[in-house]
Amino acid sequence: MTSASLARAAGPLLLATALCATGCSAGGGSPAADGPVRIGLLASLTGTYQSVGTDLRDGFQLYLDTHGGKLGGRTVDLLVADEGNGASTALPAATKLVKQDKILALTGIVGADSVAAVTPLLTQNRIPLISSNGRPVVKDVSRQWSTSFLSNEPGAAIAQYVKDTVSGPVFAIGPDYQGGWDELQGFTDAFTKDGGQLANPGGKTLFTPFPQTTDFTPYLNQIKNSRAKAVYCFYAGEAAVDFVKQYAQSDVKDVPLYAAGFLTEGGVLNAQGDAAKGIRSVLNYAPDLDNATNRAFVAAWQAKHAGPPTTYAMASYDAAAVLDKAIAAAGSDLTPDTLNAAIGGLGQIDSPRGAWQFGRTTHSPVQKWYLRQVQSDGRTLSNLTVQDLATIGN
Repeated sequence: MTSASLARAAGPLLLATALCATGCSAGGGSPAADGPVRIGLLASLTGTYQSVGTDLRDGFQLYLDTHGGKLGGRTVDLLVADEGNGASTALPAATKLVKQDKILALTGIVGADSVAAVTPLLTQNRIPLISSNGRPVVKDVSRQWSTSFLSNEPGAAIAQYVKDTVSGPVFAIGPDYQGGWDELQGFTDAFTKDGGQLANPGGKTLFTPFPQTTDFTPYLNQIKNSRAKAVYCFYAGEAAVDFVKQYAQSDVKDVPLYAAGFLTEGGVLNAQGDAAKGIRSVLNYAPDLDNATNRAFVAAWQAKHAGPPTTYAMASYDAAAVLDKAIAAAGSDLTPDTLNAAIGGLGQIDSPRGAWQFGRTTHSPVQKWYLRQVQSDGRTLSNLTVQDLATIGN
């Protein structure tokens, strides 16, 4: 889906959200015992990661749609705000949700730098965060919960496989911002620890300027000159489309490409087309996973959306499931503090990815990771599961 069409699709919901913020029943941080609860969802509905943010929004909404618009038996006012391209737009949007809209909890958030920016605000106001995209490592996780992963985990999960599969040095490349640093460090640390050799000069990952890099030709030339036997990368959104298309037309097109799964996830795969064929990636979800919860999730998603669901939609769907269980457990005395305590008491979450639970010290999922490959699936391209990889968490 194009950026323009995503923006058109987001428009009516954003308008409805704005109207709800001023005209819906009063909810706030401590709602009445039988009143609606206000949940804030912060996601990139414009900018480089618009497709990711849209899936976060739509995954959460799908859970509400399939559960009568309620979480824990309580009607939900979902207040959606635009994270934009990162911290500079995320913080004022989150501030409005907390200070003016009086949300009970915050979910969503695409960027690691956005998480870092809003954390002091949430801590000061004792608002729990149930983030549904890659989260950086933070010192205090007492009110931070992630239904997706820590940003260094995808690379760590695939490192041993790449080491065992590739005969020779591997070139590491990604965008120059917090998420890119975390994603690539997860791979390079585990890969070199396992005895792998980086093809990068000096063994240092190549980071490309973000978000302004659209021409990857100079960097692909560096890969060619390094004589790498394979490449590992992290890109997402519009940058992923540019990188994959240019890679397929470059002098390194025959060098095997491995990636964190976001490179070919969701709408970007449609935009990449045949250029993405054969790319192997690691992710905590694939739409062809064979379990009853996933089959129901995929069917519900495809009844409303074109194409299969993404890991972004799945993790946001799971964030709603976590809130559903925790709000019910908190009972009539529902505040941000009692909700946070209830989340801490949850056990396994029945998820489309397979059952998982929060790690004790990280508050992120203990979960299995999967190796996927872009292949033709009927008339379309899809990320099909190849094999299980590592289970990561604590």
